[in-house]
Amino acid sequence: MTKNILLWLVIGIVLVSVFKNFEAAQMQSGEVEFSQLINDIDRGRIISVTVSGYNIKAKTSTGESVTSKIPAGSHELLAKKALEKKIIYTGEEPDGDSTLFTIFISWFPMLLLIGVWIFFMRQMQGGGKGGAMSFGKSKAKLLSEDQIKTTFADVAGCEEAKEEVSELVDFLREPSKFQKLGGKIPRGVLMVGPPGTGKTLLAKAISGEAKVPFFTISGSDFVEMFVGVGASRVRDMFAEAKKQAPCIIFIDEIDAVGRHRGAGLGGGHDEREQTLNQLLVEMDGFDGGEGVIVIAATNRPDVLDPALLRPGRFDRQVTVGLPDIKGREQILKVHMRKVPLADDVDPNAIARGTPGFSGADLANLVNEAALFAAKANCRTVNQEFFEKAKDKILMGTERRSMVMDEEEKLNTAWHEAGHAIVGRLVPSHDPVYKVSIIPRGRALGVTMYLPEKDRLSHSKEYLESNLSSLYGGRIAEEMLNGPDKVTTGASNDIQRATDIARNMITQWGFSEKLGPLTYAEDEGEVFLGRSVTQTKHVSDDTAKLIDQEIKDLIHKNYQRAERLLKENRDKLEMMANALMKYETIDSKQIDDIMNGKEPRPPEGWNNEDDNSSQSKPGKVEKSDEKTGTIGGPAAQQ
Repeated sequence: MTKNILLWLVIGIVLVSVFKNFEAAQMQSGEVEFSQLINDIDRGRIISVTVSGYNIKAKTSTGESVTSKIPAGSHELLAKKALEKKIIYTGEEPDGDSTLFTIFISWFPMLLLIGVWIFFMRQMQGGGKGGAMSFGKSKAKLLSEDQIKTTFADVAGCEEAKEEVSELVDFLREPSKFQKLGGKIPRGVLMVGPPGTGKTLLAKAISGEAKVPFFTISGSDFVEMFVGVGASRVRDMFAEAKKQAPCIIFIDEIDAVGRHRGAGLGGGHDEREQTLNQLLVEMDGFDGGEGVIVIAATNRPDVLDPALLRPGRFDRQVTVGLPDIKGREQILKVHMRKVPLADDVDPNAIARGTPGFSGADLANLVNEAALFAAKANCRTVNQEFFEKAKDKILMGTERRSMVMDEEEKLNTAWHEAGHAIVGRLVPSHDPVYKVSIIPRGRALGVTMYLPEKDRLSHSKEYLESNLSSLYGGRIAEEMLNGPDKVTTGASNDIQRATDIARNMITQWGFSEKLGPLTYAEDEGEVFLGRSVTQTKHVSDDTAKLIDQEIKDLIHKNYQRAERLLKENRDKLEMMANALMKYETIDSKQIDDIMNGKEPRPPEGWNNEDDNSSQSKPGKVEKSDEKTGTIGGPAAQQ
């Protein structure tokens, strides 16, 4: 907006100057030379002369007006001639405004050129509050202690991390408490964790609790196209921080500038490496008594330079992981403070049904529930809206406008019923809580599971049960239509089952023939947006054995799923018919079917509305193909 205003202002000034010069040219169309004016006076053609500074206005005997410019030192000559010819000679005070405007017009092209040069210099050099010479100034944003309202009360779900950084608050409030015993506060704290877990929020809470200034900057703000600019900005940022000490410097996404030096193609990026070198020097250059604490955040600590992580720089790493069920409940309560809640809202039930959600995901869940309530013109947000919001985040928006023919709908019902039946019959599997054939996102149907607890590790039995349930959908389609009419709907199931089986053999040591050895790199490189597991160099015989073990493991669980579905074909048909009738069934209807009973209608269901069943807490995985697939932590690995 500012640039546009300045541009139009310049255009306006140029137009005004052009019109002024045009008017002046029009006004001066009757101007004559001074020598001509003297000749006219000698010949008696002039009857009056008016002098104003160096401007002359004369009136001829015929009544015409002429103008002229009087040369310097010629005022006496003009006065003498006027007295000799006895014509009227008068003088006027020069117009100061006109003189200044004339000077401005004459200098305007030069001023415009200087202004344009300064503008482009600021654009090339990043601008800044220091003008055209602020090339190396820091871009860190300073928040004073009065501007930061975030405290530890606004941070939930990471109690261990809060306890670990609480001593930073004590140091900033009362540094002498530590210094008198010879203790030194960590100069740098690196917060590590997945995106959305609250690393930035925790850093602001530290500053809000300690009531100290807070400098915030992103790692990418240091790097420019010119070598040396990033290093200059690092120096300037630390110089400003020392003036505000005690204070906190927060560098978000530090991996943008703190990567391994010399690790890139061609030796790395000179500007980034110079910036990192200056950051290393500044962090190890100031002593602990200055009260400047550097807090950085990243979700990729493995790419950081070892010199950045050594004691004296980032002395400690604080892991801010995904919250457990108790943490999720606390996070939900924090975000629910801003929302008018109904009496039936149960944060514990919502937390139980959202395993793997980060703090940002839970904030989005509360916001979506509030939006659903607003659309329904309700004054409070009840449990139903939270369940709808959770289903939307997990499964995608319902596509009720999508038209499915009966054959496609029946095939989807059998596919999802196959997942659900096998999931209920295999051991150590997460319970099935909801099955739906309503299209959501890119999936035509989904099967939702509810983990009974947050799993930190997975057993071989649990993983093999997931393999069996993943193939339940494809086997059910084959039982319905025959092997020649199996669709592509199980493509995502096959891909995920293959990934699980390969990890079981090559990384987790679940093969008796290959033993507890690693045959694949733990972290694959990213290619075209996907993480590709890199297989270690192995012999041809070992590679063949790995492939055979993967195939045998999948075949074993495929046969188990096929046997279970054939033995329970009556339950499979009953569940598929229930899905065709109700479109969505939950745990109560699934229990009825598994007990050999006719499933009860979903709560609130009637013949006019085939899908008003209430959602149950759960976790879902969607398919990228025609039909949805089952969920659970193992399926994500």
